[in-house]
Amino acid sequence: MEAFIPCQEGSAEIVFFDLETTVPNKAGQRFWVLEFGAIVVCPRKLVELESYSTLIRPKDLSAVALRSGRCDGITRDTVVNAPEFEEVDDKIFSILNGRIWAGHNIQRFDCVRIKEAFAEIGRPAPVSVGIIDSLGVLTEKFGRRAGNMKMASLASYFGLGQQKHRSLDDVRMNLEVLKHCATVLFLESSLPSILNGSWRSPTIITTRSRSSTGK
Repeated sequence: MEAFIPCQEGSAEIVFFDLETTVPNKAGQRFWVLEFGAIVVCPRKLVELESYSTLIRPKDLSAVALRSGRCDGITRDTVVNAPEFEEVDDKIFSILNGRIWAGHNIQRFDCVRIKEAFAEIGRPAPVSVGIIDSLGVLTEKFGRRAGNMKMASLASYFGLGQQKHRSLDDVRMNLEVLKHCATVLFLESSLPSILNGSWRSPTIITTRSRSSTGK
């Protein structure tokens, strides 16, 4: 077996992370974090250096649905015996703090939820040294070739399988989608006069909804 070569010293590591949460369906209801998943990646080699995931039991268990509309979705039974956030906050803090944060729509959703969760237990939230939100990056650089910018659509476009909506699976899918998009863009930049006109962005009207987070 080949020895593992760590990321070059001084190079900031990237942590791709994702949260699964409850979905408020009434005014005044809050989000509860149900699962945290993350992978630490060397930006020079795109190799996974570390991973961590945990289910999280919310203080209000009644906010979690008894059934899920997704085949791998999280239900009340899934989290009933899971640790509460304050039991895993040390690990979550250590994997996030001082690293570049990456994920799909994390600026509008996951980053906000993390800050809320740490504030609730009276602890300062971890701090990033930079943020890469693949929703914004891919919207600008790759465009709507997959029809929309949801992770499920992008993964399907590249034949990467179905999004499971479980944190660790989703962050690994996020990285693979970025690799595929980057490869396409690299090839197009090599022969722009031939390859850049090989797709057309469809006209799409986007409305604000539960699914508009791009997740």
